[in-house]
Amino acid sequence: MTWKRPTAAFAVGALCLATAACGASSRTAASAGKAEPPGPGYPVIVTDCGQTTTYTRPPSRVVVMNGASVAEVSSMLALGLGDRIIANAQSYGMSEVPGRVQAIAKLPTGGVHLNDIQDIPREAMLNLRPDFVLSTTGFGFDPKNGYATRKDLASVGANTYMPVKGCDDVTSVKGPPSIDDSYSMLRDLGRIFGVSARAEKLIADSRTRIAAVSAKVKAKLSGTAAGATPPKVMVIFSNMTMGANEFSSIAGVGIWNDILAKAVGANAFASVTGNSFADLSKEKVAAAQVEALVVVSYHDPDPDAYARKLFAQFPQWSAARNKKYVVLSDSIYLGPSNDVAVERVARMLHPEAL
Repeated sequence: MTWKRPTAAFAVGALCLATAACGASSRTAASAGKAEPPGPGYPVIVTDCGQTTTYTRPPSRVVVMNGASVAEVSSMLALGLGDRIIANAQSYGMSEVPGRVQAIAKLPTGGVHLNDIQDIPREAMLNLRPDFVLSTTGFGFDPKNGYATRKDLASVGANTYMPVKGCDDVTSVKGPPSIDDSYSMLRDLGRIFGVSARAEKLIADSRTRIAAVSAKVKAKLSGTAAGATPPKVMVIFSNMTMGANEFSSIAGVGIWNDILAKAVGANAFASVTGNSFADLSKEKVAAAQVEALVVVSYHDPDPDAYARKLFAQFPQWSAARNKKYVVLSDSIYLGPSNDVAVERVARMLHPEAL
């Protein structure tokens, strides 16, 4: 997922790059001499966040940083690349995709002692001797946060990647996040690891499923009021605080708006903020038109209870009167499973069509 994390304290120590570099892989050491010829289908050139990287072979020692995301590790698993991961810090403990939670739990962690926000500090990262590091945003490569920089990692033979919507330079990111950004990450990883055909099949299958759901709903609603005005949906992260007000985890601008649109719904709070989250008072939430609810669960053991709590607080909502809600976790974020979110939201909003 790509969102601003809650404020946290970071312990940044004085770390020695030379010590980690001494433990660099033999592949890195060999690169100081005569370069090895590229493998079949390589070189591959990928540009992300203003950095262009040339890959001469598929990475084999991959580290996935946490970043409060499962987009990257889920994409790796969807592409059949779990065996390349030597350390993974990502996990929600829940998923709409059968078997994904168990598959993530089985991945190696590298024996890393994580920092206060459950991510991989600089020294530990370098000691892992990766040849490829995935981060959700530039936050994971920022030395101020105690992390190895992209330059640090390049110096020990590790390439790095982050999704385009995770770039720090917002001027290079055109438009809000969308499902197409999930496809872009799958396509990039497919090229990097030499499994482009696999990536393109995942993308094509996802597009087909989403198009089928949208077509069914639109056909059913054609000529009706619901077809002319999609139902207003609140997307809210259960039991999370992002800002100063009582309701600070209401989704604003994000990939969820594209998911809602393809399910023939609309974000009830999209117009109140240009940020990922709206930070609103109880009074403003009470005055909103909410016809349905999407509860996004991030390590929440009982998101259904959270939905019931909201309905009790705001009985005037149409959503509360009709008990209309759905719980999602990883499928509503950047990642390989946005088609699942579209189908589940559409089924909740328009059960008569599916």
